[in-house]
Amino acid sequence: MTVPSPGVPNWVDLATADLDDAIRFYTSLFGWTAEISGDEFGGYTTFLLNGLPVAGAGPLLGEGQPTAWSTYIATADAVAVAARVEAAQGKVLVPPFDVADQGRMAAFLDPAGAPFSVWEAGTMRGAEAYGVPGALTWNELNTRDLSGALAFYGPVFGWTFREALVGGLPYAFCERNGAPVAGIQLMVGSGWPDDLPPHWQVYFAVGNCDAAAEHATRIGGRIVHPSTTIPGGRYAVITDPQGGSFSILHKHR
Repeated sequence: MTVPSPGVPNWVDLATADLDDAIRFYTSLFGWTAEISGDEFGGYTTFLLNGLPVAGAGPLLGEGQPTAWSTYIATADAVAVAARVEAAQGKVLVPPFDVADQGRMAAFLDPAGAPFSVWEAGTMRGAEAYGVPGALTWNELNTRDLSGALAFYGPVFGWTFREALVGGLPYAFCERNGAPVAGIQLMVGSGWPDDLPPHWQVYFAVGNCDAAAEHATRIGGRIVHPSTTIPGGRYAVITDPQGGSFSILHKHR
């Protein structure tokens, strides 16, 4: 696998209140195997699909931190991204730092408060499977300020945007070199609780959305948004037993 193109989501990981139970849940749901690191990385776990890394998980790092999935966007220069984030009125949460020889990461907040991270690849290049059942297939920002998000992420990652209506609601496809790499959805309507903060949602591919959602409930998950058909596929939103939210998506061929 080549190094992911800058500006393309290339990794996701889970910070969880119960790493052992998260391993149980996700390996059952997606057919992953778990590779647990040594003490030097705090037990960080890499999930593998057919031997290829597809996602990660680790314990919560701070008191009060919720269980949540994080989106990482590839970059060739994390320091330069940090400068662009600040220039565009975002916030640097964790300045760029080296993760041994695996790469360099940094964590940020966009102006609306949605957290996201970047990954500058070293020996660990990111996810090595994409779009197949059990692998990452889409990353989507849910925000109440669509125009503000376009004004921020465009200069930070060099994205251009194609705006559309999806399910009757405003949506923007984030594009690099004319190809969609992520989405931005406006959080409006009764389906969005007032106390739900802006966030990046991760989507994993499945072969059958309804069957995967049902299996998730049998092993301790909860369906937050039932299986729904949208242009191009069928998706559901689920929380794991610790409350971490993610989506599953079966794309129509």
